[in-house]
Amino acid sequence: MLRRLLPTLAALVCGLLALFWGLVSLQRIFSQEREDARAQLRTSREALEEYATQGLRHRLAQRLQGEWDALLAAGGNPLLPGEGFYLRFRGQQILPRAPRFAPGTDTPARKHYRALVHALTGSGPMPEPWRERLSRQRDVEAALDRNQASRADALVEELLLHHVKNPLPLEQELPFVLLLLERLQRGSATPPLVRYLLRDGLPLDIDLRQRSLQQDLLLSRELFTAPDFAFLLVRTVKVSHALDEPFEDFLSRGREAGTGDIFIPEGLTGPTLLGQRWYVAPALLNKSRDEPPEPGVAGIAVELDPLLAELTAEMRARGHFGPEGRVQLPSASDWVLPLDTLRLEVSVPQWRAAEEAIEQRHGLKTLLVATCGSLAVAIGVLAVVAQRGRYRYVELKNDFVATVSHELRTPLASIRLMAETLERKLSQAPPDTRAYPERILQAADGLSFLVENILSFNRIDKGRWRPRPSPVKLEELVGMLRADLRDSVTVPVRLTSDVGEAQIEADPPLIRLLLANLARNACAYNRRSPVELSLRAYPSGHNGCVVMFSDNGIGIPPSEWENVFRDFHRLDSNGPEVHGSGLGLALCRKIMTLHGGRISVENSSPEGTTFCLLFPESRT
Repeated sequence: MLRRLLPTLAALVCGLLALFWGLVSLQRIFSQEREDARAQLRTSREALEEYATQGLRHRLAQRLQGEWDALLAAGGNPLLPGEGFYLRFRGQQILPRAPRFAPGTDTPARKHYRALVHALTGSGPMPEPWRERLSRQRDVEAALDRNQASRADALVEELLLHHVKNPLPLEQELPFVLLLLERLQRGSATPPLVRYLLRDGLPLDIDLRQRSLQQDLLLSRELFTAPDFAFLLVRTVKVSHALDEPFEDFLSRGREAGTGDIFIPEGLTGPTLLGQRWYVAPALLNKSRDEPPEPGVAGIAVELDPLLAELTAEMRARGHFGPEGRVQLPSASDWVLPLDTLRLEVSVPQWRAAEEAIEQRHGLKTLLVATCGSLAVAIGVLAVVAQRGRYRYVELKNDFVATVSHELRTPLASIRLMAETLERKLSQAPPDTRAYPERILQAADGLSFLVENILSFNRIDKGRWRPRPSPVKLEELVGMLRADLRDSVTVPVRLTSDVGEAQIEADPPLIRLLLANLARNACAYNRRSPVELSLRAYPSGHNGCVVMFSDNGIGIPPSEWENVFRDFHRLDSNGPEVHGSGLGLALCRKIMTLHGGRISVENSSPEGTTFCLLFPESRT
């Protein structure tokens, strides 16, 4: 036998080897196609990401250029607002302004101011180094008091020239300037040079300190303690108000909270994003026009989300992607993002769909190759599974036929026995024979109900029953149920109802069959006499209806509440055997599903069970 099979086996082996070689080659072609499609998609993505990145760099550079004059002005004039600007020069952060004060609570500026007041009022000696200045200031005050305006202007100019050419440390200079302004202010008659000294600075053509009191105080706040700075700030505001000079911006800058120091990485070589909030770039800066420019750092506060939204709208308008595409920062962005290495991400759902399509096509092709290679094994497995399924189907069919046959045999035997007995005793006609016809009818009804259940279950399960819903009152259905129980149940039954005028839209024969199954189950699984049945109806939302069907049977264990609605599932009665097909409650659920409703066990205990029937709203 083996010798005869050798040629066939050799041919089969050769054929399998050729098939496997062809499948491997085909798989290589499929893999190369996938890589080519991925590379094309990746090239498109990289081109759009480069376009978006260049667009962001250009927009940030334009914004900095547009704010350049305002940034430099704010860096040179402390009275101008500096929010949103960054400026670093000679290793010191100029903008944003960080309001740092000298440590401690001493007030040397206030002490200098009081010493100068005592000296001018004659209650103290002329202290150094203010002796010459105080002497000149007294001359100016005397000229002003005598209304000698021209002489006062000349004396003021001499005083200020001496003040400029003999500068003192700001801790001593600012108290003197403050007192000078307070003593020489005469409202509208105040000399112009005095006003310049308060806010605009001295208009002198000399290369020395020319800033005003307001500017000097803001720029040198780190030289004073917080109480000392507050003292000078309040006095400066008062004298500004007396001279009717602007002071709101000065006061705002004096109370400015600031943002503190901003970390700048060492060796900053190009435009950089800091924490996605600041755009900074190296710049050449000079303190004055006569000095050569020196390297520094300038920047502005930015909001990236609007910029990215602008880029997204522009690229969408150009047709680079659809309405769902967007430009975004890399998902794992660092605090420091150099723009020369930054690459934005372009998220396009169509790309994800294309990638999924590529993978799906490759997967289908791979599946085809694998299917061809394992066809023989798959056929064997399918054959085994199919055979097992066939045996299982035959087994279930045999069980069902056996069960139905057994259930049909019992009532038929009873009918035959009682019919034979009736035939044998009818001629004598004793009184006890009068119950036999009734028992024959009950047994026949039981058989008819069982057959009706099986046929209805099969028709609904196969989709052959087309319900004909119509409005029906629940009280009418309760009346039908009373008649069914009176003719088909041998045990005493007491049925109560509280349904009022409630009605549902349903197929009356199907609902009658449903209620009959519930009632017969309640009578079968019951050890009490009489059997207590009750129906209650409640309206639900949208004109629907909820019906509660309760009995006093032996109850259903909680673990079986869902299983009782399965096909052919029967409960253990823990007593005399209860005959049945196991289709009653399964048929009830199919009937409720057919009506768009549902049935469930609301509660159950050894004292009885309550079923909840939820009917949907009426469509009429």
